[in-house]
Amino acid sequence: MSDDHTRVQEFFTARAADWDKKFPNDGPAYAAAVAELGLRPGDRVLDAGCGTGRALPPLRAAVGPSGLVVGADLTPAMLHEAVRGGRDRDGRLLLADVTALPLRSAAFDAAFGAGLVAHLPDPAENLRELARVVQPGGTLALFHPIGRAALAARQGRRITPDDLRAEANLRPLLAGSGWHMTSYVDEDARFLALAVREA
Repeated sequence: MSDDHTRVQEFFTARAADWDKKFPNDGPAYAAAVAELGLRPGDRVLDAGCGTGRALPPLRAAVGPSGLVVGADLTPAMLHEAVRGGRDRDGRLLLADVTALPLRSAAFDAAFGAGLVAHLPDPAENLRELARVVQPGGTLALFHPIGRAALAARQGRRITPDDLRAEANLRPLLAGSGWHMTSYVDEDARFLALAVREA
């Protein structure tokens, strides 16, 4: 495992048990972001870096009982919390590195990534891997329940020009990784970038 992966695992392992308690009011923001993905009953969706599985219930609701929901995460402790919270009933949980998914190409209609981009060791290559598992014309949502400025304030830092989530940086990053950004919102209450998988 690379140093980047080890750091991510250590960061989230230390926080897993209290993660949901720390952010108890994010449910509506997750549901609203999932709604913007435009999922239909029967669709197949990947929650990349699913953590404790907070997106799994709205993803399941969107695709219905005939759809497929898979939550993949690198950190066993986060998946343990997803099971403890009963979210494994809404999707299959997979201990996997989203930078090298053990999934077939074009297996999904959509991918959802909450707080994902900041933890990717090689964002261009890693977003390309997400494009690999989503069929052409499929969608990607990069989401955070609060916007960049609010998140920076919470973490006691300033937004820098090289922030990957800035529209001027994210749009070309996605374009170079097989995605076309169709929507970008960065408000105090949420961050959401939507993209379509290019053919």
